[in-house]
Amino acid sequence: MASGTVFAKRDVPGPVSKAASNKLSNVFDARAVHFVVNYEKSSGNYIVDVDGNKYLDVYSQIASIPVGYNNPTLVAAAESQEMISALVNRPAIGNFPSHRWHDMLNDGLLKVAPPGLNRIFTAQSGSEANELAFKAAFMLYRRKERGEGVEWTANEMSSCLNNKHPGSPNLAILSFARSFHGRGFGSLSATRSKAVHKLDIPSFNWPQAPFPALKYPLEDHTEDNAAEEKRCLDMVKSIIASCHCPIAGLIVEPIQSEGGDNHASPAFFQGLRKLTKKYGIILIVDEVQTGFGATGKFWAHEHWSLKSPPDIVTFSKKAQTAGYYFGDQMLIPDKAYRQFNTWIGDPARVILSKAVIQEILDKKLVEQCARVGEILYTELEKLMSQYPDQIMNLRGKGQGTFIAFDTQDAATLALSMKQLGVNIGTCGVQTVRLRPMLSFDESYVPSLVAAFCMVFGDKSRRNQM
Repeated sequence: MASGTVFAKRDVPGPVSKAASNKLSNVFDARAVHFVVNYEKSSGNYIVDVDGNKYLDVYSQIASIPVGYNNPTLVAAAESQEMISALVNRPAIGNFPSHRWHDMLNDGLLKVAPPGLNRIFTAQSGSEANELAFKAAFMLYRRKERGEGVEWTANEMSSCLNNKHPGSPNLAILSFARSFHGRGFGSLSATRSKAVHKLDIPSFNWPQAPFPALKYPLEDHTEDNAAEEKRCLDMVKSIIASCHCPIAGLIVEPIQSEGGDNHASPAFFQGLRKLTKKYGIILIVDEVQTGFGATGKFWAHEHWSLKSPPDIVTFSKKAQTAGYYFGDQMLIPDKAYRQFNTWIGDPARVILSKAVIQEILDKKLVEQCARVGEILYTELEKLMSQYPDQIMNLRGKGQGTFIAFDTQDAATLALSMKQLGVNIGTCGVQTVRLRPMLSFDESYVPSLVAAFCMVFGDKSRRNQM
């Protein structure tokens, strides 16, 4: 492999990792642990487990490590006096922000704000970012309905405390089948990907629309896919018109990641923007997994060439912090404390995010991701022709390294790759997803491809490892 790593069959998890996981299980739910990691020994695109096994990491902590393990730029930020102050004096930002807070935002997160969105609300996770976006959409809907400058009525204020109308209005967020937006009560109500996330949890009675199920390769199914996207847009329009309550917001992922890496064309998203504009619905683009360069553009929705920007864009993961961007000042609640909590994010993570942004821009990593993605996709196309029963419905062309394919047994394939020293992820029912870091360059592609070949049965590729 690149950087001198040699593929060798290993037990995953190894004995030390199993023992550590079992010990952890006494105090923490460790049932989902893949292997236990030695982060001090992990570096760049490689993750090292406590058994000493080294893996090329193209899963990157569920797509959340942006520029490599123990990145020097991030280490320097972590060791700064600014970071020390943020860690030991964590503020209640809404009440007592640091004198540095404006510049932290302006020189970091706002420096890479999606086009047309110049304001930000920080949060602590992707789920929370989506929850807050829903609140913003609901408050704006009622503000418009009530009339600008009209005060709340006594009935509204008393009824909301009892979860009753009119203070607690019957409003909805429209999401899509197979979507994933988080595990909070609101975000979970908009999540439709797997029963394990939702079972036994009370949910809001919110509608869902079908997300296009495209056929691949795209160029061979142009008419069918266009018809499928039209069907889905027609259903969105029908749901808006027939829903049991007003729809205040529509949330959509540029690529449905947890639900199986499902794609749609720019035309589909342009159609959504037209519908949300027509019906006065807030368009929320969930870029928690796709944001920060993973698709070869800083924001995946930039691929859509929208005539007007989304109303809200949520983010987390590679950003190393979370929150949402917006542009319309009306999305700021009419009174203080309505969009509020003690922390409102974390300055320490915002400092780290600024360092991530610096690294991405200085090293042109978004451009690198686009370039390497083209190379990797081409190599996987070749493999698909050689192993059509192992690589099916390859997707992500022109989307940087945000690449996925269907296979016969995704879980077994992922384990086999780990045993050869490559950490990959799965999603949906039978999908393998690649989520390399932005620091993943051309030199790693042959090793990744060779590992797939070995798993699929071609031992002659061992010399590329």
